[in-house]
Amino acid sequence: MKKTIVVRNLVMLVTLLTSGTVVSGESSSGANLTGVNHTQKGISSFMVNDYRGQMGGYSCCIMLPDQWRPGLKVEVKWVSDPNPNEKLPPLGTDEYRTSYAKHAANYKNHSEVVDIPKYNQACDLVIHFLPCDQVKATAICSVYGREDYPIKEPLNMPEPKKCPR
Repeated sequence: MKKTIVVRNLVMLVTLLTSGTVVSGESSSGANLTGVNHTQKGISSFMVNDYRGQMGGYSCCIMLPDQWRPGLKVEVKWVSDPNPNEKLPPLGTDEYRTSYAKHAANYKNHSEVVDIPKYNQACDLVIHFLPCDQVKATAICSVYGREDYPIKEPLNMPEPKKCPR
């Protein structure tokens, strides 16, 4: 039992040290992790450097360096639902299971490495999901919609007819 706990703790430590966000020897702190969906698609789930995030609420925690440094990046993986408002049969029925399987087959997996802009203090790491499967990250002690918040894109943005790439 003790050996299992020691091994688990070592694996967690190695994961933290090699996650791409925190450099060995660098002081870091836990920051809340959340997502903001600016699209009309659903975001079924997302992860940042293998830490699971949450839409519309906070997940604790992701480790961020106490001092920002140039080149600081995170890997964001997410699953989008192109038709989040699809009407499905009643939950628990065979029709629901069949319909949901067809619906879920349209989910799309995405992955993007993004820069974390300069911050003075990292209270929260917020991932913003934008049209054309773009993402932005910000580490900030403010909330979306406030004047001092750096990301200004509105919510519920439609997909353009043609996405830049």
